[in-house]
Amino acid sequence: MDLFKGIDPAIVEWVIIPALIFFARICDVTLGTLRIVFISKGDKKIAPLLGFLEVLIWLIAITQVMENLSNVASYLAWAGGFAMGNFLGLRVEQKLALGQMVVRVITVEPADKLIERLSGHGYRLTCIDARGTRGKVNLLFLIVKRKKMDEVIGIIRDYNPQAFYSIEDVRSVSEVTIPHEEPSEQTRFRKYFPLRKGK
Repeated sequence: MDLFKGIDPAIVEWVIIPALIFFARICDVTLGTLRIVFISKGDKKIAPLLGFLEVLIWLIAITQVMENLSNVASYLAWAGGFAMGNFLGLRVEQKLALGQMVVRVITVEPADKLIERLSGHGYRLTCIDARGTRGKVNLLFLIVKRKKMDEVIGIIRDYNPQAFYSIEDVRSVSEVTIPHEEPSEQTRFRKYFPLRKGK
């Protein structure tokens, strides 16, 4: 290739080309993982864009593999990039913490303190009196932003480490109240420079 003119052909074949395939595969698989996540959330803008970039990078990578079929390093780079791409895609998705989750809590103990604690942190919930195999239980439902899941689980475990809870992904909800959100620039401005309405 003219791009690698002047470089030892052996280094190009066994190091540079496999490295490019490896990193290209990481990129396209990571984008593919994120694309699936956005599709599951019903996103109609970001998912197609990620799909376009994913396929474009994939075509570049597969072209290099097809041009180097006798090179074992290309196959190893392809497989290694695929594995690493899955890992990085999941890590990125966890860091982004996209979407909402529904949390169901079942507790035998009275849930008044738990409700008060969650409400005090700004979470809205629904409590239902139910009956289990061992008698009466309290069933709580919450819709929580995924980035707040650790806080909610911490509150539940602090209230009752034995409480049973389940978490499921939610595609969309009509409204979710997010406690302790960072104030917007406008809110910060008004905090320091309050505006008074005229009489």
